[in-house]
Amino acid sequence: DGKDFSKWTMTGNANWRIADGIAEADMPRGFLVSRDSYGDFELRADVWARPESNGGVLFRITDARDPGIENGYELNINDTRKDQDGRTGSIVNVAKPLVKFDSGNIWTTVEIRAVGPKMTARLNGTLTAEATDTKYARGPVALQAAGGLVRYRNVQIREIK
Repeated sequence: DGKDFSKWTMTGNANWRIADGIAEADMPRGFLVSRDSYGDFELRADVWARPESNGGVLFRITDARDPGIENGYELNINDTRKDQDGRTGSIVNVAKPLVKFDSGNIWTTVEIRAVGPKMTARLNGTLTAEATDTKYARGPVALQAAGGLVRYRNVQIREIK
């Protein structure tokens, strides 16, 4: 809601704070993990990061205490990632980016749709990744601060029934 973290649990060492309705952190590594769990859903959020920052939206996490690509999916926001197969717009280790999308220093609207095993990711309306994978079916969502300044605002999650 842009006012507090009452619907989220903080994990890790990130220095999360809210300023002008924006959740931000500039110390790694930490997550804001939703208190609710989602199976089929649509998520929309605005993300701002520097090109060298490492942020992202993780979903269907199976270990809310330590979210990561080892126990959930991640739509990555990291323009300068060494392994460009997992750069901005990818679903890390599941779907390489379909286009090169640079999100550094601009507000980027992230959209994730996950229904059953099918997942799509869009950045500013551009389809950046799609995949079919059955490894993770349900779990919380997490906003990531893994390096550099990252900001999140207008986070909306709608469960699909």
